[in-house]
Amino acid sequence: MDFRLMGLDAPLLHTLHHMLSEEDGADAAKSAGGPTRTYVRDAKAMAATPADVKEYPGSYVFVIDMPGLKSGDIKVQVEEDNVLNISGERKREEEEGAKYVRMERRIGKFMRKFVLPENADTDKISAVCQDGVLTVTVAKLPPPEPKKPKTIEVKIA
Repeated sequence: MDFRLMGLDAPLLHTLHHMLSEEDGADAAKSAGGPTRTYVRDAKAMAATPADVKEYPGSYVFVIDMPGLKSGDIKVQVEEDNVLNISGERKREEEEGAKYVRMERRIGKFMRKFVLPENADTDKISAVCQDGVLTVTVAKLPPPEPKKPKTIEVKIA
């Protein structure tokens, strides 16, 4: 079957094949000019972690569904350039003598990055995980006071 008839061209197929191949090592990806395994893994983790972002008068609120995760499995960080990074990992539950017949729940790493606005106060960030929902609140900096006109006294010479 010719995939070009379906709108898929050779470079796209090459990239998909490269991403899905079992070839190990980032050197092969770098030499072919394609994405590294780390990049692909991070991209998958970001795509599989949906989030809602709300703005209130005094804060920004990020809401992310994380069912089955404990607060110790979640890491919230602020990186350089005001980037909020939320990451973690859900591991497979291993039970002695049990064998999976069907496995549909997502396991593995998850991550989301958000560029915070200039008025975000990175010193006032709180995170709460309740009932499988992580809520990260970032306070806003107060707006700068408007400059008052400066009056200069004119002296008689």
